[in-house]
Amino acid sequence: MRATAIFTLTATLLATAATAAPAPVRIDRLDPALDAVIAPGTRIERVASGFTFTEGPMWRQGKLWFSDVQDDKLRTVTPAGKVEVLLNNSGGYRNPPKGANIGSNAMVTAKDGSVLMMQMGARRIVKLDGHLGIHPFLATYRGKRLNSPNDLVFARDGSLWFTDPPFGLFNGMDKDPAKELKFNGVFRYANGTLTAPITDMTQPNGIGFSPDGRTLYVSNYGPDMYVRAYSVGRNGTLSRPRVLIHYPAGSGREGPDGLKVDMAGNVWTSGPGGIRIVTPKGKVLGQIKLPEVAANMAFAEDGHVLYITGSTSLYRLHTRTAGELPLYRR
Repeated sequence: MRATAIFTLTATLLATAATAAPAPVRIDRLDPALDAVIAPGTRIERVASGFTFTEGPMWRQGKLWFSDVQDDKLRTVTPAGKVEVLLNNSGGYRNPPKGANIGSNAMVTAKDGSVLMMQMGARRIVKLDGHLGIHPFLATYRGKRLNSPNDLVFARDGSLWFTDPPFGLFNGMDKDPAKELKFNGVFRYANGTLTAPITDMTQPNGIGFSPDGRTLYVSNYGPDMYVRAYSVGRNGTLSRPRVLIHYPAGSGREGPDGLKVDMAGNVWTSGPGGIRIVTPKGKVLGQIKLPEVAANMAFAEDGHVLYITGSTSLYRLHTRTAGELPLYRR
């Protein structure tokens, strides 16, 4: 067995509300190649804290936008840790029960500069204009309501891809009588047409493309936990589905959630026990471990800064390898 070098990193607190991290954060170096991605001795900073469950991060206009899913709010935070609420009831569900996963989730900047935002409670994708006005964008597939849109990404050809698990449904998710679709799909929206290229995953969640756009990655939250890769052809056709990484039962809390890809093609995927950095061939280079569940992440600034939504807190680290930035950004 290869020896594992563990870097224990001190969390630097930048938010005035934060006092001390509940436990040390660390990066497990599982392969020497990790050094080219994250420099040895890199410090992880806790930027802000005091939230319920953070998700859907997006870097925009010098701030990190993020969703507080269970508190049903859309917020921003500056690099210095100043937090602002942009929207209340961001999930669009009237009189939501406290603690439910019905807030907003992932966001992405569209070509026209607006923001597309997932509303888990309202089960739709909406567009936010420059004044944070909410406008309907996508809500149905072949006349049936979407389940609970979760994560989204623009492909190089300008098509929008998103995952639609049942997490925002209340009564047992898939058994909820309000569920209209028979599957939990991965959708593609292009030229005004919505298609469902993937319908055989139980709980599709995180989604991203390789830097050349030729590979699509999708994480499956459970019960079988894995990240799947697809070859992408013309007009978004998918082929050669294969498992990039599989998580055995007992791997840790939670399941595979958000993912991002860096410019070297490595997949940064959150999952049981933290965030793993995985090569395109499935080799795990390292693992970022936090004292709480790391749901998602976003590369920011010039791509060498990574923000992590860690349940009640937001974390940040600098990387040697730049992350892949969204197709459209502000």
